[in-house]
Amino acid sequence: MLAGIDPLVAKQQLNDKVGMSVVEMSPERVVATMPVEGNLQPYGLLHGGANAVLAEAIGSTVAALNAGPGRVAMGLELSCTHHRAVRSGTVTGVATPLHVGRVTVTVDIVITDDRGRRSCSARLTCVVRNQPPR
Repeated sequence: MLAGIDPLVAKQQLNDKVGMSVVEMSPERVVATMPVEGNLQPYGLLHGGANAVLAEAIGSTVAALNAGPGRVAMGLELSCTHHRAVRSGTVTGVATPLHVGRVTVTVDIVITDDRGRRSCSARLTCVVRNQPPR
């Protein structure tokens, strides 16, 4: 769990609801997987919003890991381009920092299917602020 997260809130994470599992986590790279099953839209395809949840989650984690002590990162802008439909299996997201500044962190996120084909490209910019007092 990341520092500064209220334990009561930690039990209500959207990441858990979509079945996301973090595989790797460092300031340079965060990797997570998410099942397609349970995250479908009405046509039987992976929901674009599920891609956005995965992208925001791992991108925000990269930003938080780069924010520094006593600082928090919050999503400011997310852009997702959905390249190919995914009907089954698991998708994997890889987030890497593009810019780490004092006030903003911008992260590149690539989501691929089980065959390694890019299904979504995303870019997340987070604002970095001092952690508010409890």
